[in-house]
Amino acid sequence: MASNNALNREAFYAARKSLAHHATGGNVLILATLLALIVANIPGLGSLYNDFWNQEMRLQIGDFNIFSHAGHPMTVLQFINDALMAIFFFNIGLEIKREILVGELSSFRQALLPIMGAIGGMLVPVGLYFVFATGTDYIDGAAIPMATDIAFSLGVIAMLGSRVPLSLKIFLTTLAVVDDIGGIIVIALFYSSHIDVAFLGYAAIGLGILFTGGALLKIQSKMFYFIIGGVVWFLVLNSGIHPTIAGVLVALCVPAVPVYAPKKYIREIKDNIRKFSDDEEEDLSRRSILSHEQMDWLKRIESASDRVISPLQDMEDQIHPLSSYLIIPLFAFANAGIYLLDVNPATVIGGISIAIIVGLIAGKFLGIFIFSWLTVKLGLAPMPEKADWKMMAAISMLGGIGFTVSLFIAGLTFGDGSPKSAQLLSDAKLGIVIGSFISGLCGYLLLKAFLPKTDCVEKQSTSHESCSRG
Repeated sequence: MASNNALNREAFYAARKSLAHHATGGNVLILATLLALIVANIPGLGSLYNDFWNQEMRLQIGDFNIFSHAGHPMTVLQFINDALMAIFFFNIGLEIKREILVGELSSFRQALLPIMGAIGGMLVPVGLYFVFATGTDYIDGAAIPMATDIAFSLGVIAMLGSRVPLSLKIFLTTLAVVDDIGGIIVIALFYSSHIDVAFLGYAAIGLGILFTGGALLKIQSKMFYFIIGGVVWFLVLNSGIHPTIAGVLVALCVPAVPVYAPKKYIREIKDNIRKFSDDEEEDLSRRSILSHEQMDWLKRIESASDRVISPLQDMEDQIHPLSSYLIIPLFAFANAGIYLLDVNPATVIGGISIAIIVGLIAGKFLGIFIFSWLTVKLGLAPMPEKADWKMMAAISMLGGIGFTVSLFIAGLTFGDGSPKSAQLLSDAKLGIVIGSFISGLCGYLLLKAFLPKTDCVEKQSTSHESCSRG
């Protein structure tokens, strides 16, 4: 019983730590978005903002430019969207693998509710988009409103502190992970063209090397996966398949098994700590240079600590801050700069903008809520602990914050550079920003109204009692 409680405490600690990272990253993302909107609408500065993203990127060795696509140098915007976002999707791939192995997706019954909510949250928005877009020139953007931005949505939840039950935060996080899987499948199937079989074959060989190194040879070196993974990214970039898919595939090859089992790790630490004899405690309490032997003992402890954490968990922990605090805010700053001063109000209530707005606000809400309700009512999965249907409605509304991945898919759909596509992309961005803002605001207000007035303290027990209400 004691060991189960200890495991529960570790699980809740890990969940809270991960959620805190997402929430804080969401605040940075919001700031970057606001800054982009401000800069893009300041006369003079706005033109510099737009011109900067079209500058060429080069990292050359002789005539070979690593940052090139089909023989042409990447622009700064392409570098962000195709290279840096591949790192973001690599992080998503690590999260997906961890969730399947030891997280919310490891238990089918536990995962079924957010899985069904995510499926509804993808199907219904796409269906509503088709209602508005059938017969138009923006029909190809149907996947734009199917995304949920976990950083933004958890940033909104963070404003309400511990009043939000942890189970609801985990539900939303898991739903977003499943949503990401759907987005990855869509990108792989519908945003690949002009396939170069040779490059694709070389990429497959690279993935084979990664898989062999991780699954068969048990290679634990993170540099092995970074270097070979970088080569795979370049090959996939030039194969015609979108390079973010390379990030996910490389992540799935990273081993999740540590070199040391926890028992061996504890034994290694005890053996080396025991070498510091009691009569040395007084010397060790003073600040002094360690002896060669003492350095060796501490290095062994450090090495053992590195080997008890799997490469998957270690890389995820290292990349997550880079993704949350640099890559995603930079992506938002580069892609969310919409010139609003000449926007025709008719654009918002017609065309692609309204299709996306309705898809994000009504489609995500109805899809997540109805599919979740049916799953619980049919007895297929339990309700999140300490939650009710009013809270679930509020969380379903937050699912309409599609922002990051919606912008990404919009760029893939209408990013060919033609004047017509450029206008559609601008209108799509406007719809994404408005739809995400309204979903976030409504979700926040609903949560504020429906949550307990006092903090919802998660108890480390099997109790299912509701949070006290003030």
